[in-house]
Amino acid sequence: MENYLVMKNITKVYDNGIIANDKVNFSARKGEIHAICGENGAGKTTLMKMLFGIEQPDEGVIIIKDNEVRLTSPTKAIDAGIGMVHQHFMLVPSLTVAENVILGIEPTKGLKFDMDKAIKMTLDCCEQYGFKINPKAKIQNLTVGVKQKVEIVKALVKGCEILILDEPTAVLTPQETTELFEQLKQLKENGRTIIFISHKLNEVKELCDRVTVIRKGRTVGVYNVAEVTEEDISRAMVGVDVELVIPKTKAQPKENVLTVKDLGVYNAIGKKVVKNISFSVREGEIVGIAGVEGNGQRELIDSITGLHVYSEGSIDILGQEVGKKNIKSLRELGLAHVPEDRMTIGVAGALSIRENMVADKIDSSEFGKSFLTDEVAIKEKTDEWIDEYNVICKSGEQSVNALSGGNIQKVVVAREFTSYNKLIVCDQPTRGIDVGASEFIRKRMVEMRDEGKAILLISADLGEIMNLSDSLIVMYSGEIGAYFPDVTNLSEEELGYYMLGVKKMTPEQIGGALHE
Repeated sequence: MENYLVMKNITKVYDNGIIANDKVNFSARKGEIHAICGENGAGKTTLMKMLFGIEQPDEGVIIIKDNEVRLTSPTKAIDAGIGMVHQHFMLVPSLTVAENVILGIEPTKGLKFDMDKAIKMTLDCCEQYGFKINPKAKIQNLTVGVKQKVEIVKALVKGCEILILDEPTAVLTPQETTELFEQLKQLKENGRTIIFISHKLNEVKELCDRVTVIRKGRTVGVYNVAEVTEEDISRAMVGVDVELVIPKTKAQPKENVLTVKDLGVYNAIGKKVVKNISFSVREGEIVGIAGVEGNGQRELIDSITGLHVYSEGSIDILGQEVGKKNIKSLRELGLAHVPEDRMTIGVAGALSIRENMVADKIDSSEFGKSFLTDEVAIKEKTDEWIDEYNVICKSGEQSVNALSGGNIQKVVVAREFTSYNKLIVCDQPTRGIDVGASEFIRKRMVEMRDEGKAILLISADLGEIMNLSDSLIVMYSGEIGAYFPDVTNLSEEELGYYMLGVKKMTPEQIGGALHE
């Protein structure tokens, strides 16, 4: 079968001297789902940015349907039949589905915007490809799974023949993922070429026809998915064998470190989004929180970590009320926090890797005396962490902004895991992280648990949260919808039903979430 898309000898070197892509070759056939896998910093995102016209290659050519193209902007890429659904959706929340779908190609009647035509264009596309979406619904009222579909419809309405999906299932439940995969398979049957970027190798195996592996900016190989295992793919990505399931012994929890009791939290417009929640996390255990995005997890975690003011109930860390302390005081008490939004909260992008890694420790005796910092000690320790956490960079002096998203996450995790912590709140700690780094982070979390740390884990990766958690809370509509003191016999499908609110436990069943 002939290739529909060819990217040949693509090279991209950034101004700071980092070689993102070094003569990378990638090709995809019409009517196939082709995965791209690789470690963070391997060059996947840069390659796709060049295909979508966001970046320009220094060398190499892009060929579509036997014609060489110059994709100097996203508009040029869209004109060439390329669409991209970013990991963070590019939708306007206050507009309707139809208004978002036709942005850039707005139909008019005379001099006015033709809403009826916009709705018809949206409905026609939805019916053609089996998407069930209300074109009049406001984006802000939709679930994450439906927003994902709107992004795909938006690309299809613009005539997309090649669809790039960047981590499309990162925040979906198993049921939403299954539905998305069925629709992608239908698009494939209709002749669309789908490029699927994911770190979830089980999904690559389930959905994709072929996979291209990129390592350190170069193409390692192209494989028929049916002929390789998840372990084969991870080995090609990392260069060594990787444990996809982290072994751990049964937890031996002790005293409460975190106690949340009758917590009520209101959002900026006065709506109660966390409703009378009670639970605890003890020394030597990992408590997981699962839930579809937007069910109160964000406000709960922000309240625990001092980023949001709560008005009802209490949050105690080692017996001290959180609401009465600032963030510095919480850190001194032993709180570490790996935030979901690494760019806004996790790092100071303009500062160096070293400065970010020691930001919470700079006034400790380890790194200085009186008002002087010990630059030698900082360099030695941060070099050790850069090596241990496999941060791909030129040196510790490099600014964090120059790193890939996954390597920025490694900087955040390195800082928080090496802090003077007793309670670690890990919010999506491996999102966007390659299998090798994920394995390291997950193993380290289990080691810290065994050292007696209390860990609260929030993750949209159900495989991760079920593998690591000793007990599991499910949040739905701001409440605890289910509590599993043991996840051994819990399936992802069953967990998905509770996340969607199809099933819900009684207060009596949930009672064990709080350890008095």
